[in-house]
Order: sequence, then C-alpha cells, then structure tokens
Amino acid sequence: MTQHPHRKLMPDVRLWTGIAAIAVALLTVTEFSVQVFVVGARPSLDDELALVDFMTRTSNGTLLTILIDTMLMAALIVFFAGFRQLITHSEVALQWVADLAYGAGLVFVAVTLVGDAMEAGTALDVTGMAGDYSVLRALTVGHTILFGSIGCVLTALVAAASAYVTLGSEALPRWTGWLAYAVAGLNLLAVPTMFGGTDPASFFAAGGAGTALFATFPWLVWVTAIGVVTIRDRRRPYDVPVERVVATG
Repeated sequence: MTQHPHRKLMPDVRLWTGIAAIAVALLTVTEFSVQVFVVGARPSLDDELALVDFMTRTSNGTLLTILIDTMLMAALIVFFAGFRQLITHSEVALQWVADLAYGAGLVFVAVTLVGDAMEAGTALDVTGMAGDYSVLRALTVGHTILFGSIGCVLTALVAAASAYVTLGSEALPRWTGWLAYAVAGLNLLAVPTMFGGTDPASFFAAGGAGTALFATFPWLVWVTAIGVVTIRDRRRPYDVPVERVVATG
C-alpha cells in the first residue's frame, strides 16, 4: 500500500502488477505441467474410439487445467490493468495506446475463456455418460483455433501496443519494450499454423508445439520480465518527478 497525498492508503500499482505477472507465470507453468504429465497428448481426431476413450480417461485432468487457466485469466486482468496505470501515469499522451493494449488484452481473456468453456465441454460430455464423438471432435477443433491463431493475433496486438507505450513513456526499462516487439513478431509468425491441420504429432499443427514455442513461451518470458522489474523497481504512483510537475503545471 502507498500513501496518497490526501492521506488515503492506495494500492501499490507496481507491486500488484508484479504480483499478478508472477502469478501468471506460475499458473502457466502449472497448467503446462498438468497438461503434459496428467492429461497427455490426445489421439488423432480421426480415431473415433481412441478419442472418446482419451476424453473419458482425462476428463478430471482437463477440468483441472480449465480451473487453473481461469485463475490465470483473472491474474492477467489484474496485470493488464496495472500495466495500463503505470503507462498512463507516466505519459498521459499515450493513454489511447495503453487503452488499446488493455482492451486487446481483455478480448484475449474473453476469447481464451470461450475456448476454456469449449474444452470443459469435452470433459463434461463424457462425465457420467457415453461420449458423443461428433460433439467431442467439434469442440476440440473449435477451441484449438481459439487457443492458436486467434489468440496469437490478439497477443501480438497487446505486445506491440505495450512495446510502443513502454518505449514512449519509459515507465519501464527500454529493453522490456524491445522484448515486447519481439514477442509480437513471434506471435505473428505462429498465426499461419491455423493451416497446419490438427495432427497432434505435427509441429506446425493448429495449436501445436509450434504455437507454444513461437507464441506462448515468448509471451510468458515478457510477462515474467515485467513482473520482476515492477517488483524490484517499486516507484510509487504518486512519486511524480518535480521536472514533470513543472513541465505540466
């Protein structure tokens, strides 16, 4: 908490932005671990019996993954709000770009939650009843594209806007801005994977390993970097440099 000039206790924006970023990183690693070691790789969507059996065996693991991802999205909302505040407090002229990053971030969260609901549907479809292959396949294909190329486009927009405002406001170290530009570029490179089919063994499949390498991992590195920087450099939101007060006064 920080002390407002009018003696009101206010949340420490840098601290909470950092905490939210670290929470996003930890939850992402946890979700990935559950997905790999508990759920495992799904079979081909063409194999009806194998797909139904897989969904039945892994339904609880899938629901656990969705629960973790939902908490991750909540932490991400806090991160986006805190990041926006850091920028707008440092440079008011960049507010519209910061709002762009914030808005795109919220859309990304909404799209991800829709994908989560579809994936949860595959688990619920086999809970206490025989799974319907056509339903399982349709839901899987749908959430794959949401988590894949659609998410990559939105992440690229968030990262590019964040890079611009970081370099323009200098509210954060400039290297984090250049890192964000790199994240945006890598996410755009992952967008064409939507044409790579759904074979889980293919590196370039929609929502496959290529997406994780070029989109998810770089994004995680940037968010973690912002978390570490904001926690270590906790300049209070009301500690405005005298020169800036004079310049704007």
